[in-house]
Amino acid sequence: MRHGKRWLLAAAALLAAVAAVLALRRGPAPTPDPALFLDRHWQRPLPPQGSPPAAFTALEASLDPAACGQCHASQYADWRSSLHSRSMTAGILWQLRLLPQAEANQCLDCHAPLAEQKALLAREHGWAGAPAEPPPAYVPADLGHAGLTCAGCHVRRHQRFGPPPRPGVDPDRAPHGGFTVSAAFEDSRFCAACHQFPADGPRTAGKLREDTYEQWRASDFAARGVSCQSCHMPERRHLWRGVHTPEMVAAALTPALTVDAGEVRARLTNSGAGHHFPTYMVPKVYAQLVLIDAGGERVLTERVIGWQVDVSLQHEAFDTRLAPGASVELAAPLPTDAGPSARAELRVLVAPREHYERTFQAVLDQADKLDRRTLELLQQAYDEARASRYEALRLSVPLDPGLETDR
Repeated sequence: MRHGKRWLLAAAALLAAVAAVLALRRGPAPTPDPALFLDRHWQRPLPPQGSPPAAFTALEASLDPAACGQCHASQYADWRSSLHSRSMTAGILWQLRLLPQAEANQCLDCHAPLAEQKALLAREHGWAGAPAEPPPAYVPADLGHAGLTCAGCHVRRHQRFGPPPRPGVDPDRAPHGGFTVSAAFEDSRFCAACHQFPADGPRTAGKLREDTYEQWRASDFAARGVSCQSCHMPERRHLWRGVHTPEMVAAALTPALTVDAGEVRARLTNSGAGHHFPTYMVPKVYAQLVLIDAGGERVLTERVIGWQVDVSLQHEAFDTRLAPGASVELAAPLPTDAGPSARAELRVLVAPREHYERTFQAVLDQADKLDRRTLELLQQAYDEARASRYEALRLSVPLDPGLETDR
């Protein structure tokens, strides 16, 4: 038996996939119905790709995102800048060194979903059923750390899948045997595969820990046909920007700032996000009213926007997330000693990984129980989480009564 076939069989056994998925023939054509297509496309765990078609070149057969980038250069460049390409960095790598294999594979279903990625990680961590030999040529050795790759969404059994083509593109005449067209790629349910827990999924205070798709479904964005892809993949770009970027936060929020009758007031409205702002428990957003005068800066008041859950994920402290269309207001009296040239500012500060910061710190406090490599990865994850904080927007108004600034 050839080396590549042995490795493939071992990967299939690792995932308990049925033997039929290893056959060279392709399965039945996916149904055009998006819901039925997605049930098949996002089955868990994903089956191995199988041996590449004999007519494929090495470039066509490769699961390496860089191979896709040879022809899809702009999509590859966008993907490399996205969080999807970094879903297997230190923040999860340290955890894989401690988690039982079954729990680790649940994480990998979204962070590194390909069967070939799981097989590589099983070899790396010495998990049960790991292939004994290196992977075949079409599986790059570093694929396990590549995150959510091109193939994770677009390739099943070496067949390509994608959205309806742009004018002038014939999907049957495209390279690598063409591609199967499905409207599911423009449907929010495609994203729900990883961004929505099922109804029986893990909860805190009765709330699903990942509930973005249902938040969207309850909003007027769904009624207006504004899909996840409309905001997070504009013009089909593979960017997936979100709360980690100032531009997306600024697009989500409409701020207003007023000084009148000895009081400074501000309002932030979730006008641009089709789900809660922020959607998960991980980020925290800090809205501050600040007075600036010749004596320096003073924070007059602050509101925290987010879902505060303890590191055990068992207890909720507060949930101040903004549903679509909802607002938060801040107000504070002006200090009597404010100088004539003073001004008030509304500042929005974002900690995209605040929950992770607390979680990682709690584990770092037990550093004596960790091996050196796990501790290195954990410290790196904590440092990266802290470094992700930024200021999203700032609004300023002088202390003249009646003046209002908004955007």
